[in-house]
Amino acid sequence: MSDSYDFIVVGAGSAGAALANRLTASGQHQVLLLEAGAASHPYSRLPASFGLLIGNPAANWCYTSEPEAGTANRRIPVPRGKLLGGSSAINGLVYVRGQPLDYDIWAQQGNRGWSYDDVLPIFKRLEHYEAEISDDRATGGPLRVSEVPDQNPLYDAWFAAAREQGWPINPDYNGRDQYGVVKTQATISRGKRMSTAECYLKPARKRRNLHIVTRAQVEQIVLDGKKCTGVRYRKGAQTTVASASCEVICCAGGIASPQLLELSGIGDPAVLQQHGITVAHDLPGVGDNFRDHINARINFRVRAPGVSYNERVRGLRRYWQGMKYLATGGGFLSLPSAPVLGFLKTRPDMETPDIQMHLVPYSIEDPARRKLHDHPGMTMAAYQLRPESIGSVHIQSADPNDQPAIRFNFLDDPIDRRTIIDGFRMIRQFAHSKALDHLRGEEISPGADVQSDDEIISWIAANAVTAFHPIGSCRMGPAGRNTVVDDRLRVHGLSGLRVADASIMPTMVSGNTNAASIMIGEKASDMILEDLANA
Repeated sequence: MSDSYDFIVVGAGSAGAALANRLTASGQHQVLLLEAGAASHPYSRLPASFGLLIGNPAANWCYTSEPEAGTANRRIPVPRGKLLGGSSAINGLVYVRGQPLDYDIWAQQGNRGWSYDDVLPIFKRLEHYEAEISDDRATGGPLRVSEVPDQNPLYDAWFAAAREQGWPINPDYNGRDQYGVVKTQATISRGKRMSTAECYLKPARKRRNLHIVTRAQVEQIVLDGKKCTGVRYRKGAQTTVASASCEVICCAGGIASPQLLELSGIGDPAVLQQHGITVAHDLPGVGDNFRDHINARINFRVRAPGVSYNERVRGLRRYWQGMKYLATGGGFLSLPSAPVLGFLKTRPDMETPDIQMHLVPYSIEDPARRKLHDHPGMTMAAYQLRPESIGSVHIQSADPNDQPAIRFNFLDDPIDRRTIIDGFRMIRQFAHSKALDHLRGEEISPGADVQSDDEIISWIAANAVTAFHPIGSCRMGPAGRNTVVDDRLRVHGLSGLRVADASIMPTMVSGNTNAASIMIGEKASDMILEDLANA
């Protein structure tokens, strides 16, 4: 079978859904949007679905990393969304733009148009912020963002502890200054998850020029010499070659985008030839520059009754939480992965925060299954905002159904090890603030016997997991610097092919990556339509 369109977007996730919406807004362009997963999942509108779907193959690619010495030779789960909305349909809903410095660094690396002043109008265009508006925030955009409304004595104590430590309370960490302890802003509105499927695709689906195909696994990008002409995808037993008269835009994410390029013969010849793939385009940077946040969690018992959700969802109380959610849109089922955050500096001489702290009103016994402890608890977690350790994502075979080899290389860089140890100690210092004395019980894990730098880093290596922010594997930058796309997201050396998702980030943004990924999809649409108009 064969089909023809103006544009083909591969992946209906955070960036792809935004891009497809904007490309079809004028009604002038026929756009095919291909998604390997289903249209939706019954749990996906619940904010709490980030826990319910973390290991569910019906909505999740359920990748795992390769064993590595730096993480005690463990295979770490790497969940990625496999639905319309992609990871925005299963993520922890924490909305973080990052620091202005992040984007200014991108621009300083040769990426014109990506400074903070360049991307701020796009962040403002995409959001409908349901709180006090400043010059840096906006209403009227498709993505609804709200501050977590949940109230809890734990939160009050955490803010009091922050003041005791001399840390500011920041009214808007998504403004120009990220520093401080904050109530989380989340992609939640009236208790419902605001995925890009909900905010971008739902209003666009009635457009006759938007063609969405779900359960469509793209197996190859089709090239004619150095020009991309379309894609080959499989849906069930049927294989279709779809052609694009203008462009193919790969929005498959930090894991799947480099995988698809390599399966199509675009990448490092040594990698491709190892798996019997004919080299169509020599581009050694594909799959390299891969980064993620490693997340170290400390669990404490809570001795005050009625404040920890471990206690509030136990037994018959879970049914009360369900009724509360149905009646008010509040309670446990309405929470993001962390209702309180801290953006902190491990050294006072630092210009901007280098640690993100998550404060969670429950504790988890098994992170892989989101199983809660059977006693009241709370979790304090930290990760380094801008990791220096660099890993890779490369195919393991020529079969599109085989997962790629994911190598995080966590904690390889000495800066990362020093920062995570210092952040870990900051959490403990915070936990032992006087403001928390009436709530805090004993440290469950790792426990008070883990004290030295070596003990801390060994425990983190053996227990920490990813924060689910894979980026950088199709790095943006000038040609000749081990990059994959230019600053207009065009694949170096090819025409008709762009990559627009978290994989293009040259460096990690300071925090959760969903907001930046949506911004990338929005900005890509501007550049594509501008280039088309000037052609």
